[in-house]
Amino acid sequence: MKKLIFIFLFITQIFFAQTAFEKGNDLYKNGKYELAAKEYESILASKKESVEVYFNLGNCYYKMQKTAPAIYNYEKALVLNPSDKDALNNIKFAQKRTIDEIKVIPKVGFAKILRDFTGIYPFNTWAYIAIGFSFLFLLFFIGYFFSKTGLIKRVFFVGMFIVLVFVLVTVSAAFFEKSHFDNERPAIVFAESADVRSEPQNASSSIFVLHEGTKVYVEEKLDNWKKIVLTDGTEGWIDSNAIKEVKD
Repeated sequence: MKKLIFIFLFITQIFFAQTAFEKGNDLYKNGKYELAAKEYESILASKKESVEVYFNLGNCYYKMQKTAPAIYNYEKALVLNPSDKDALNNIKFAQKRTIDEIKVIPKVGFAKILRDFTGIYPFNTWAYIAIGFSFLFLLFFIGYFFSKTGLIKRVFFVGMFIVLVFVLVTVSAAFFEKSHFDNERPAIVFAESADVRSEPQNASSSIFVLHEGTKVYVEEKLDNWKKIVLTDGTEGWIDSNAIKEVKD
């Protein structure tokens, strides 16, 4: 009986999420962006998330001239799918509304080459590619094991070696990207303006001021303060309430 109740509740939740999504879409089409946003938020509140929900919610906030929530939700969509073209495109429009212009200092040397290569795909895509190469390696092994002629055996053996290299490369890329994903803590400034200080206390000097919608990266937390770093390498401490982490 309990199992049947659980299944019923599960189906009800799915139906609710689908209904709320469709209702949100209809409201958005009719220009009722605030009501549409509430529908999408209700889906997220029920622990159902998707690229589409975050993307549509970001669009609602963009239409409502709320820059920080718009960028935040586009970023949430990109966490689920870093290569989503719609989110990548719309976030550029939203970022044009931000005040702060922060330069991006590119990496150089081997670190740049490695990051450029592994960044081609998210870690889960690299994992799928590695599985594909592993399956191909198995096929070459079977061919090598059952081959009768020496020439064909050598062909399969060389093929096994080459595919094995690809397996190791893709597995390494998957681990590297997963580590990068886990360690990177992007956040969006939600305060209209916020002082970034030299130390985690109000009495310390203000280094610079950030404004709504700016993207930062959190390095550590101390009490009600978070140490952040910008894309130009500048660091400082900001009130935790002034920003919202994307991966929370």
